[in-house]
Amino acid sequence: MRLSNRIFLFASTLALVLAPALHVSADPGPKGDRDRDDRRIKHVLLISIDGMHSLDFINCAEGLTSINGGASYCPNLAELREHGVNYLDASTSKPSDSFPGLTAIVSGGTPRTFGAFYDVAYDRSLAPPAKTTGNGVAAGNCTPGVFPGTTTEYEEGIDKNQQFLNGVDGISTAAGDGNASSIDPARLPRDPGKGCQPVYPWNFVRTNTIFGVVHAAGGYTAWSDKHPAYSSVSGPGTGPNNLDDFYSPEINSVPVAVNLPGCNPLPDQNAVASSNAWTDSFANIKCYDTLKVNGILNQIDGFNHNRSHCAPVPTVFGMNFQAVSVGQKLIEKAVGSGGYLDAMGTPSALLLGEIEYVDSAIGKFVAELKKNDLFDSTLIIITAKHGQSPVDSPRYTGITASGPVTTSPATILDAAGLLPLSESPSNPTGIGATEDDISLLWLADSTQTANAVGMLEKQSPASNNIAGIGQIFFGPAVRQMFNAPGLPPDADPRTPDIIVQPNVGVTYSGSTKKQAEHGGFAHDDMSVMLLVSNPHFKPGRVTSPVGTAQVAPTILKALGLDPRNLDAVRIEGTEVLPGVPDDDRN
Repeated sequence: MRLSNRIFLFASTLALVLAPALHVSADPGPKGDRDRDDRRIKHVLLISIDGMHSLDFINCAEGLTSINGGASYCPNLAELREHGVNYLDASTSKPSDSFPGLTAIVSGGTPRTFGAFYDVAYDRSLAPPAKTTGNGVAAGNCTPGVFPGTTTEYEEGIDKNQQFLNGVDGISTAAGDGNASSIDPARLPRDPGKGCQPVYPWNFVRTNTIFGVVHAAGGYTAWSDKHPAYSSVSGPGTGPNNLDDFYSPEINSVPVAVNLPGCNPLPDQNAVASSNAWTDSFANIKCYDTLKVNGILNQIDGFNHNRSHCAPVPTVFGMNFQAVSVGQKLIEKAVGSGGYLDAMGTPSALLLGEIEYVDSAIGKFVAELKKNDLFDSTLIIITAKHGQSPVDSPRYTGITASGPVTTSPATILDAAGLLPLSESPSNPTGIGATEDDISLLWLADSTQTANAVGMLEKQSPASNNIAGIGQIFFGPAVRQMFNAPGLPPDADPRTPDIIVQPNVGVTYSGSTKKQAEHGGFAHDDMSVMLLVSNPHFKPGRVTSPVGTAQVAPTILKALGLDPRNLDAVRIEGTEVLPGVPDDDRN
């Protein structure tokens, strides 16, 4: 039996034994629950401020002398901290890409168990899609029982049309306004072990999630994110049925005017060409995020995200913000550079604007919860899928033709013919290798691992390190973090053969529009803010290391559900976050 099937069957069998005992209210209507005296948690609002470091939260909550006269420049977050537990040493997943980072938060696991390493990765046991993806994963053949391996893409390239905000045509409402129906099944990798069926995002993830557990217990669930592919948070099933309300407008679509104040027309008309995405503009990204902010406000009011019909106030709901991540990374022509002014994390004026925008939006959430008598019964958790590296912006070193970094690990191994075609940087129509400020390498022949590492090590000495290599993981070093790479039944088809962590600041993305990136194991990649807040909590601070995977079991415990209902919690032994008060919250 293949490894993924063994994990899923083991988890599913145990799940039948663990009966849910939800004590939350799912009363519909705009006022939700009114009982101020009932101090139980009935709702959880989960927010990911992508890129937000713990350092960013310390600086903005406590203030910096050079900004705002030393006063807090995120007053709403600072106020939530006064009634919350703040974790100063919280780390995201390894790798720190959005896909595994989000999956860790909602599943309670790591890629070892849930199997998602990157939004673009590789699986030795799957077959190519029937139709080439929008980003270039080539179509190919699929024969039942034959496992050729393929690059897997779970981002905008699997949309029916990634040019449009709704992932379809920009007009159609039949396919929703950016939900799972925007996915083109012909662009999904296929499973030869299951009759070559397409592998939808929710079934690519091997373990269940908080949305599945809460939904099975009778709760109402909702989530909003940046790609329709992130319907993966629903977890395994016949469809994304564990999400009652899913909204995910395509972030890499062409920016268009939207019906929001200040966004029709869009404020930055220099970034609305067919070659642009929402992430190309400090101003336009705020309009994009506001679409999702309004969806949360509608849900708090007792409607679905686009206010087309009444719905229960969700038991678990939330969204991700992209604005801070853009503020950290972007270099926008004729506008300026975001990022930081120094190694202590003083934000540039452009990054400061993004942080202030997100803080204001969170303030709107709090005000709406109070207006609907929901604030006391709502647990607010704010964290991030990933950080961003480097905080010390001058240390950024991107791949360029003239150096100082002139090549990447994938380029070196590709020249020796050691990579599959779908992972090859030299494939003119392909999607390329999985490299940002990390390099994940799947070899065409895993028996060549030692040979490949030898080639990389020749580039590593400081005197001629043209690839910026900091550390190489292979063999036991990979198995320490993940399942052994290889084919089932004794190995994991998704684990890379080799992982290269470059020197701090080095990125292999090749972009000239960025001054930071994420995905790697560097401190700035993995250090993220984590705040758990409720008005009945006393302020607390935890300095011991924790992981964002601990958010998932903490949410279930707060709702009166057994955290062991999560597959990854049982398999990996993930603990709830320390320091969170029990039901009395005293």
